[in-house]
Amino acid sequence: MAKLYVTEFRNVGAATEMFLLPLAPPVVDQTPVAIGVGSVQSAAFNAGTRFVRLHADAICSIAFGADPTATANNARLAANQTEYFAVSPDHKVAVITNT
Repeated sequence: MAKLYVTEFRNVGAATEMFLLPLAPPVVDQTPVAIGVGSVQSAAFNAGTRFVRLHADAICSIAFGADPTATANNARLAANQTEYFAVSPDHKVAVITNT
C-alpha cells in the first residue's frame, strides 16, 4: 500500500548560505497516510508545528487546510519525492493518488 509520510517541525535550525534546515528532532512523526483513490486526511498538525516534511512513495496529489480534500488537480508529488512546506498549526494535509 502506498503511503504519505508526514514529519512535523517547529523551527528552522542552522542556516548556511544555501540551505535552511528543519531543527531535529521533529515535533511529531505522524502515522503514514494511505494513498488511495479517495482523498484521505492526515491528523491535525501539532500546535507548535510550522513546517512539514512530506515523503510520498507513490505518485499523488496533496492539499492543505483546516478540512482539505485533495483532487488530482492539486499539487502533485512524484513517487519517492520529498518536499518541505510551511504550514499553519492545526491544519492537515490531504492526499489522493495521481498519475
